[in-house]
Amino acid sequence: MLFELPDHNTLYEALLKRDDRYDGQVFVCVATTGIFCRLTCPARKPKPENCTFFSTIGECIEAGYRACKRCHPLQPAAQADPAISALLNALDKRPDIRWSESHITQMGFDLSTVRRSFKRQFGITFLEMARQRRLREGFETLAGGDSVISAQHEAGFDSPQAFRTAFAKLLGCPPSSLPSGGFLRADWISTTLGDMIAVSSTSHLHLLEFTDRKALPRELSRLRAHAKGDLGLGRFGPTDQIEAELSAFFSGRNDTFATPLALHGSAFTKEVWHALLAIPAGHTRSYSQIAREIGRPTATRAVARANGANQIAVVIPCHRVLGADGALTGYGGGLWRKQKLLEIEQQYRTSSERLPA
Repeated sequence: MLFELPDHNTLYEALLKRDDRYDGQVFVCVATTGIFCRLTCPARKPKPENCTFFSTIGECIEAGYRACKRCHPLQPAAQADPAISALLNALDKRPDIRWSESHITQMGFDLSTVRRSFKRQFGITFLEMARQRRLREGFETLAGGDSVISAQHEAGFDSPQAFRTAFAKLLGCPPSSLPSGGFLRADWISTTLGDMIAVSSTSHLHLLEFTDRKALPRELSRLRAHAKGDLGLGRFGPTDQIEAELSAFFSGRNDTFATPLALHGSAFTKEVWHALLAIPAGHTRSYSQIAREIGRPTATRAVARANGANQIAVVIPCHRVLGADGALTGYGGGLWRKQKLLEIEQQYRTSSERLPA
């Protein structure tokens, strides 16, 4: 189970006091600097609204933060797994390198051991993590209005073709198909469980998916058709809102989402999604229970298909649906993420059950 974090105010007070009781158990990520620190860090303290607290170094790195050079939060982790710490530290120093297996072996590490260690800790390999970070650099350069060639160089790709191919594999289209602006706009969001792509209009969130979901290119293609090709890079208000709400959710401050959602599906599919939205955080249902709740007791398989068609991850909580025997079932973001989400939500169940009737 994840370390059960105290509330945000308690942790911020511990940060101000440099309370060493949390050393190694809690880390603070600072939005304005992109850096994560120990709570005992001697650096100037950020404002509370710029702080997000996580219980592991892996969560901080997955959320896109770099290790502080004053308090060196990676050093204690080296005692547990020197290979992970060394490689993450190297990636932080040289994110522009096009990392390959030869780089790993040159550093003296066994490829299969490193692969297993990263998959176990983060759910992705080191090379996948490095590639994702480079693509993010290019994505943000494009979103800022710069050229494809500038984005290619920023992402560290040797050729325009290599960058276009990697970009198209992630998003299902070449970068030239996603100009800055548009009726719908796609942008990158960092979370404790990995980077996500958010697509919104001026009024609603249309998509929220982890970047490594295999269905993402197909989902973006459907949204592009819905927008009659007018899908570009950038963000509107709903993306800002969901980013803030995800931060509060993962840090244990709030389990509710108020961002307006645009649901693209059949009447039956939307009915299933509304049933998912009614499941409280920290609770689960089976596919058959959902079918009964919507008055379709024989439609268990159709419910499962609708559950899998959800393209607004976390907010529409398809991760709260289990098999009839209580076992984890398929999840587009990966079963490891489904397990982590259910673990995170236990704190909300505990707090809600403590409320007076």
